[in-house]
This record gives sequence, structure tokens and C-alpha cells, in this order.
Amino acid sequence: MDSTATAAGYVTRRPAADDAHAIHELISLCDTQVIGKADMTLDDVVDELNEPGFDKEKDGWLVHDGAGRLVAWAWARGKGDSDNVDVEVVIHPDAQALTGRLWDTVTERARQITAAQGHDRAVLDIGLYREDSGKRAVAAARGFAPATSFIRLLVDHEGPVAEPAAPTGITLRAGDADEVRRHGHAVQQAGFAEHFGFVPKGFDEWFADLDASSNTDWSQLLVAYADGEPAAMLLGTDMFAGDENCGYVRQLAVLPAFRGRGLGRFMLRTAFAADARRGRVGTYLHVDANNSTPALDLYLSVGMRQVLAIDVWRRTV
Repeated sequence: MDSTATAAGYVTRRPAADDAHAIHELISLCDTQVIGKADMTLDDVVDELNEPGFDKEKDGWLVHDGAGRLVAWAWARGKGDSDNVDVEVVIHPDAQALTGRLWDTVTERARQITAAQGHDRAVLDIGLYREDSGKRAVAAARGFAPATSFIRLLVDHEGPVAEPAAPTGITLRAGDADEVRRHGHAVQQAGFAEHFGFVPKGFDEWFADLDASSNTDWSQLLVAYADGEPAAMLLGTDMFAGDENCGYVRQLAVLPAFRGRGLGRFMLRTAFAADARRGRVGTYLHVDANNSTPALDLYLSVGMRQVLAIDVWRRTV
């Protein structure tokens, strides 16, 4: 399915920057049918289209019906030089006849992406809301199977949140300085090395990916130093600020040598206090339920609660 192909009265083409509004409307409609509300903002869609690793001319497809209405949005996005590719297929309820064709399209593109990196296989991942029985059935029929689950957690801020006391020997620095960002990257890469779907990134790629997002505020990057040595990092962003007035912990990592000293809890409570000062009514984060570290227990222990589950389904081709 290329940018000029037609199928049963539909027109398929590549995405452009000014398609963000229509894509957002389609995603919001589909999300509302499944979980009762829109789950992406317009800024999120713009960020997807502008992500450095996304090639609009090769990696995305828009499908319009005969009346010009956008009825499908699909994409495949490689992860560095690995054999892992994230994919997505969003189809309007009135255009389900497109389902098979679009899933085949993103699968073939995933093969092309990984072949260009020298791999003889592609490992496809797609995130599915646990409530989305229809899309889960499609994924199962096409050879995907559950691989892990990401739990969305939320803690409410009903007023000021007390600043936690720093553990002995711990100091914090914010990510306004390049040196701190580099330390934060190093801690994040080492801390996430055994996590599901992790692909190593050099500093320049890591920084470029985050800096391209309208949600990134480098002042919300915190690095904890133990007697001057980088030990833990937390990156907060504005991903949930525009629609829900909440903060978001995008990344939290503690180096193995410094675990068990309360650094994760300290970093979280510091972020909660900062979000409350900003007037945020809560703080979100996502955690892999099969995390190699007992992260879910930590988050529950600081007052967070589960509000959504997104399962990652995987297929190797």
C-alpha cells in the first residue's frame, strides 16, 4: 500500500505536518469508544509526526474515504539499529474493511526497516488497551501474543506536598546543564538495560529524541549524586499537563550499585512536591508489570494507584 494506492473507494497517502488535527480526531474517537475518553493530545500527535526516527515518506499511511474523511492511520517506527519495531494501526469503526491490508502494510514495513539494519527478522510490538477486545482479537489472529503489560499509575495532589529529606550523602542537580543531562543519560541507559524493549541510545540520539518533544522540560530532569557520583535520575515531562493538569514521570532509574537506599522513593516524592508547586493536581507514570526490579511495589507504597493497563503484544517475522 503506497502513497498512491486505492482500495475499494479509499485513498491512501503519506502523512504531512498539517494532518495532525485530523489524526488527533481519529485517535480520540477510537480511544473514547474503548476507554471512555481521549488519551492523546494534539501536541502528542505533532510530536509523533516530528519524532527524529520517523520518516513520513516511508513509515506512515493515512487512508481517506470517498468523502475525504480520514478513516485510518498506521505507522511503523524502528528503534535504533535493533530488530525491534513499534507499530500502530488505528481504524475508524466505519472502515474495518481496511484492517487486514493495513496490518500487512506495517508488518512489511517493519521487515524493511530491520533488513536495512542488517537483521534477518523483525520483532513487532503494538500497545493495546486491555479493554480493546476487538483489536486484541485482530492482533491474535495475525500472530501477535501478549509480551508484557505497562500499568499507568496516578497519585493525586490535593494541596502542597512536603519536600522529602534527602538520604545521607545525596545531592540533587537539575538538567538545565549539559553535564547533568549527560549524567542523567548514563544512569538511564544503565538502569534500563534489562528492561523490556530496551534499545541502547547514545547521548546525542537520546537528547535529540527528547528535545524534539514539545512536552520535554529539561528543568524537570533531576540527577541524584551520592557523594558526588551519579546514582539515580528522574525525568519529568508535561505530557499530561495540557489535558489533565498532571505531571508525568517519563523515566526513573537507579543504578544497581545504589539500589536499596531509598533513592527511588526520594526521587518520586521530590517530583510529586515539584508538580504540586506547579499547580498540578496529580502525577502519572507508567511501569512495566514484569519489570526486573520491584518498581510496581515502590510506586504503590508512595500512594500511587492503577488507572489503566496497556498490554504490549509481540510478533516476530
